[in-house]
Amino acid sequence: MKKILISDKLADDGINFLNEQEGIQIHIQTGLAEEALCEIIPEYDALLIRSDTQVSTKVLQAAKKLKVVGRAGIGVDNVDLAAAMEQGVIVMNTPDANATTTAELAIAHMFSLSRNLPLANQSVREGKWERAKLMGAEIAHKTLAILGFGTIGRIVAQRGVGLGMRVIAHDPFVAPEIFEKYGAEMVDLDTLVKQADYLTLHCPLLEKTRNIIGAEQLAMMKKSARLINCARGGLVDEAALYQALKDGRIAGAALDVYAQEPPKDSPLLALDNVVFTPHLGASTKEAQVAVSVEIARQVVKYLQTGEAVNALNLPRLSAEELKQAQPFMNLAHILGKVMFGLLDQPIQRLEVAAYGKAALGNIRPISSEALVGLLAGQFSTPVNRVNVENIAKRQGIALVESQTEEAEGYQSLIEITGHCIDQTISLTGTLLGDHHPRLVSINHFEIEVVPEGTLLITRHEDKPGVIAAISSKLGQANINITRMQVSIADENQLAMMVISVSDPLSDEVLKAVCDVPAVQTARQIVL
Repeated sequence: MKKILISDKLADDGINFLNEQEGIQIHIQTGLAEEALCEIIPEYDALLIRSDTQVSTKVLQAAKKLKVVGRAGIGVDNVDLAAAMEQGVIVMNTPDANATTTAELAIAHMFSLSRNLPLANQSVREGKWERAKLMGAEIAHKTLAILGFGTIGRIVAQRGVGLGMRVIAHDPFVAPEIFEKYGAEMVDLDTLVKQADYLTLHCPLLEKTRNIIGAEQLAMMKKSARLINCARGGLVDEAALYQALKDGRIAGAALDVYAQEPPKDSPLLALDNVVFTPHLGASTKEAQVAVSVEIARQVVKYLQTGEAVNALNLPRLSAEELKQAQPFMNLAHILGKVMFGLLDQPIQRLEVAAYGKAALGNIRPISSEALVGLLAGQFSTPVNRVNVENIAKRQGIALVESQTEEAEGYQSLIEITGHCIDQTISLTGTLLGDHHPRLVSINHFEIEVVPEGTLLITRHEDKPGVIAAISSKLGQANINITRMQVSIADENQLAMMVISVSDPLSDEVLKAVCDVPAVQTARQIVL
């Protein structure tokens, strides 16, 4: 008999599902403080929570039988993932269960903005009849622009197509066939904001997406365009949005999320062309039922079969498995990170090949770590070996693996090859002394690199003075060169150089390197 503790309020449908399962016994006790939870958790195999229960290191250490923590919803800020990993406890969430609800709110905001519904409601309540003042706009045949094409963005696209809209979308981590499947045209970010009649945001908040819609993007938009944000508040520079709305540079905005919640004293509250809701994205009865039922199903499946759906942390490996695989996993992870830094397009297929000693064990942990290196940091939830294959599949990335015990010239090699629409990048790495990773080739360029710190990778014409010119640009910026490797030129008289530098380059310095006449490309990769 597997025992499940439910420590936060779940919808009855989820509880009913659990009660119907053979071999499952549930106990409901909400509002537990840490000490009280520590006292009772040792007898349970699973813990189901929402956002109130704090699953701390102390709780996890007390949970002697605990196998899985299930979060009904997406956020896991209340769970110590590192401690869960150390204790061998799987943590899983339900990232897609409330996707429809959030997508529908974005569509509702689009209609509300188009027809001035909040102002119209207020006008009638005040005894007015301002039909001319409240002239609206049709959405049919308009361009719906979607920033972020995960599950929610794809549902929005389907709704937009059904409403007779032209749908365009931008997401650098989604394969082209996924856009096509949902009736959306894949475009770059500048095209997205320039062509949008309605720009709706559905991407995670990361350092690279913070203020992704700022003054520069707002200035590109049509004066008739409207912005909708039901994702994360930090995606929009609210000061720039206020100025754009106040000056009439865009027509309106609808916000469900804010940089500070609630948005007390925000100047946006004074504007009539903004519609506000209090973070209602997941607030429907259906969504609450969906997350409760979904997490119940996932936890039962894990307890009965060991399949970890939507897991966010790593299961334990045996000491022997970890010792054998870890160096190759670390190498594959590095290769994945380098590949991400070199890609210009969404990847469609990743090939992972293991040679020599790297091919003696199971290749899947190595392949998974290559995917983790490629995708980590691009999503709002952690990406790791447990969930990365599912994430890659959703992004339209196929994984192809191969192994051979021969490794010409080396004891072991890991090669990863990423295929895009019209770009292919191949990276090969090895280990020195079985532990020290080295990058030994980038595409057809043979070049031995210590892959650590900050790397500047250039392709340039093979002629005198180029290396000196690049070094001069770095020196002027007080950037110290710690290592430098230069390849032999290819048949096009192009060479590759990898420079290890003391500090990351600013955008200005990187542009200065790119502006050296003989330099074709320059990429910075921080490892």
